[in-house]
Amino acid sequence: MEHLDKIYRQSDISWFTPVELFKPWYAHGIAEAILRTANLSVPLKIYEIGGGSGTCAKGIMDYIKLNAPERVYNSMTYISVEISPSLAKIQRETVGVVLSHSSKFKVECRDATDRSGWGKETVKNNLVGLLCLRCLIIFRMILSMQKIKFLHGWKCGSTNKMTGWRIASNMETLSELYKPLEDPLIKNCLEIVNLSKKQASPSGVRLMTDTLWSKVFPRPRRCWLPTGCLKLLEVVHKALPKMSLIVSDFNYLPDVRIPGERAPLVSTKKDGRSSDYDSYLEAKGDADIFFPTDFGLLERIDHFCSGWLKLHEGASSKQGRKRRTIMLDTSSFMEEFGLPSRTRTKDGYNPLLDDFKNTKFYLSVPTHNIK
Repeated sequence: MEHLDKIYRQSDISWFTPVELFKPWYAHGIAEAILRTANLSVPLKIYEIGGGSGTCAKGIMDYIKLNAPERVYNSMTYISVEISPSLAKIQRETVGVVLSHSSKFKVECRDATDRSGWGKETVKNNLVGLLCLRCLIIFRMILSMQKIKFLHGWKCGSTNKMTGWRIASNMETLSELYKPLEDPLIKNCLEIVNLSKKQASPSGVRLMTDTLWSKVFPRPRRCWLPTGCLKLLEVVHKALPKMSLIVSDFNYLPDVRIPGERAPLVSTKKDGRSSDYDSYLEAKGDADIFFPTDFGLLERIDHFCSGWLKLHEGASSKQGRKRRTIMLDTSSFMEEFGLPSRTRTKDGYNPLLDDFKNTKFYLSVPTHNIK
């Protein structure tokens, strides 16, 4: 911990991801999961969204080169979808250290949520991929760090659903402006959230009681919706409907000061020390916004975007196939796929397993089972 504190003090970076702190072992665990779940009889194609400095990509490619059959490495393609030109350059440099990786690795500098960036050819190839192509998508620590887009709540004393927008006032201060709920992306996201709550309700009587109580005694409610996650998965499922998915992210955040369900931690760094904000409206300049990922909700969004989960009975659209999914805390994931013996200290402490307890993995693969 003293060593990490020294690193943070000397660096301009406010925080490091596990793949950076535990390199190469964290990336090697992800690579092993890929090799166990992928169909290695066909060319392996990997997309990583939000590749950071390229450490994860290099670690995965290193592991596949050393541990997979030679034909798997020789025929593989690794594509990083990165919106930042500066990070795209760093990723090329990081992966390019190993010359044989360069011909298999490329960076597409674009917004992953923009459907046009995936192109028609991608869709065509992936549909053929049911027989000849295997695509795998990696989301690593990106669902928790989206820019704040919408804030949802109910006005005090009213049952009308409203959405909050962050707006500038006099170019100096920021405030929230509430508008009637109309945005289709927010509506879909809210319906998925409410669907999960109905499923979690112990009984119909309890649900009816809660509904009547909320109408008689309405109270303000603030809820942060993962609209960015929904938009990203909608685009990815349309572009690569047969893809496999690996997600790692925070499942909860400690000491969050901002109110609301799934509220973010907003933090900044100054003179080597991090400090948290009481409101996201106070964050100006360089500030990190960390959203906790509700992995149960993530699974439902995944099923919705694949076409299997329907928000309304009798929906006219064709129902997709249910995907096989599993959620694991990071220590369980690394015990299964990683090499924890390589990171165990002399007194038994293992940072790969014992640190980052507030992170999880989500794996999702396509299936022909429609039940």
